Amino acid sequence: MRRSNYDKFPYVEVNEKTSEGIYACEGWEAIGKELRQAVSGKDRAVVCVDLYHGVWEVDVLEALKTVVKPDAVFCTAEANKSTEDIQAMLAYNTTDDRVFGILSHHTIDAYFDMDKVAAMKQRIAEAKGLILVYGIGAALCCEPDLLVYADMARWEIQLRMRTGKMGNWLTDNAGEDQMRKYKRAFFIDWRVLDRHKQNLYQRMDYVLDTNDADHPKMMTGDAFRAGLKQASVRPFRVKPYFDPCVWGGQWMKEVCDLDREKPNFAWSFDCVPEENSLLMKVGDVILETPAINLVFTEPVALLGDKVHARFGKEFPIRFDMLDTMDGQNLSLQVHPLTEYIQDKFGMHYTQDESYYILDAVEESHPNVYLGFRTGIDKAEFEHALRESQTTGQFDAERFVNKLPAHKHDHFLIPAGTIHCSGKDCMVLEISATPYIFTFKLWDWGRLGLDGKPRPIHVDHGLKNIQFDRNTEWVMDNLAYGVDPISEEDGVREERTGLHEREFIETRRHWFDKPVTHNTNGGVNVLNLVEGEEAIVTSPIGAFDPYVVHYAESFIVPAAVGEYTIAPYGASEGKKIATLKAYVRT
Repeated sequence: MRRSNYDKFPYVEVNEKTSEGIYACEGWEAIGKELRQAVSGKDRAVVCVDLYHGVWEVDVLEALKTVVKPDAVFCTAEANKSTEDIQAMLAYNTTDDRVFGILSHHTIDAYFDMDKVAAMKQRIAEAKGLILVYGIGAALCCEPDLLVYADMARWEIQLRMRTGKMGNWLTDNAGEDQMRKYKRAFFIDWRVLDRHKQNLYQRMDYVLDTNDADHPKMMTGDAFRAGLKQASVRPFRVKPYFDPCVWGGQWMKEVCDLDREKPNFAWSFDCVPEENSLLMKVGDVILETPAINLVFTEPVALLGDKVHARFGKEFPIRFDMLDTMDGQNLSLQVHPLTEYIQDKFGMHYTQDESYYILDAVEESHPNVYLGFRTGIDKAEFEHALRESQTTGQFDAERFVNKLPAHKHDHFLIPAGTIHCSGKDCMVLEISATPYIFTFKLWDWGRLGLDGKPRPIHVDHGLKNIQFDRNTEWVMDNLAYGVDPISEEDGVREERTGLHEREFIETRRHWFDKPVTHNTNGGVNVLNLVEGEEAIVTSPIGAFDPYVVHYAESFIVPAAVGEYTIAPYGASEGKKIATLKAYVRT
């Protein structure tokens, strides 16, 4: 059996020589000592600890009170508007749908009663000694001598919500359906809190990491900013996370060295900066911060000027993995057209995607469902689909093309195309980043892992399905397309997609010697799709050599410019392959 070399905890090492202020510590005692030292010598000092929702607020407050020993404590929750007022304010964005809301454009001040904020500011101004101002939005309520920001990874927030002990911000819904809690976080909470956080980056004196509740860590603001700046000019990976699903498989357990006792793993979120974390090593301490912080703080260096101009502070390319090896079919689904996602959900671009077959069980004849069979009747399809919601029966193969899938095939899926991966495939999904806008049409009669029917969105789906994408169109435009670009001296470059309606270009390189790449002013995202190891280097020594392993996705920021990739370690002298994605500009 192949021995896994997949790195589940990649980190960016922060160069300590960039600033005297680069420092990190771990444990509450060390954190308290550092904060008290930072305000020592002052008769009066305001220590402000602002938070991202998801921090265990009560536990962290009690710990800070113990180690900081403040003379007075003020909590921002006292100045929030009532739950009823907030519910009314957000009703339009929340919607009644279990999965989909409307993107919020609220700012954090809308959650506060400004008269109460003014009163709190007055009480803080009158307080003596060491004053702790604590809670979400604390920076609105005081003029701090020391600003600490307690950030939280989105994946950890989701895990905490799943315990049933945490609901959404200022919402008494801890016991609510997880999908509804995630919806509110995605469409509302995270948008509001990200806007607030962006205003604080340059002011943060310290960044507090309580993702591991039993092992808190803290770095200086200088270390935080230096780490983000350094990541923006060299190859890096984000911290992946893995999640099961009813259709999940067994491949990632072995390749990514995951818990063999779990029933399955379905998803690997391996390069989704909106969801993933970035690990930073500061001295001997490794801290976790949301990777979106890098996108927010260094958008031009990371994305490139043209990509930034087009997408703003959003990372437009998404790499993840879908494991159905010894698993089941995904749900039959479709993604919204651009105009639909803009009108209904407030997103400005849609979830175009593709399936790159990283591996497949050839003897089981795996397939991908893609587009309609030529000659199907639209009305019959709609009738059968709606009827399936009550009968639990639907003959997908009567209507949808079922195409053989082989290792290294690439299937393109522009929005509006009906599709799903079949069982016994390992899919590297390369797509635009809006990642939750999936309209499930048929789920093979299954319940979710929570025992509840998985949400089906037939009405949404039928408004977006493009029925003219029949067998001939699919074969001409979406399936098995490989265009040779060049081949010389042991290096072959091929174009594998994506469709002209999609903004992502993909190039595959087969090589047994160093290959020269150039970002050409735009961010590159790559995966080592064949081979054990490769090394990424700068011809001018702009960054330290960077080693990647099989199935790992990695990011090369636009600022890198020219770089080389070569077989390394166990792959030296062997032909390996990378798949590279970038934004067409």
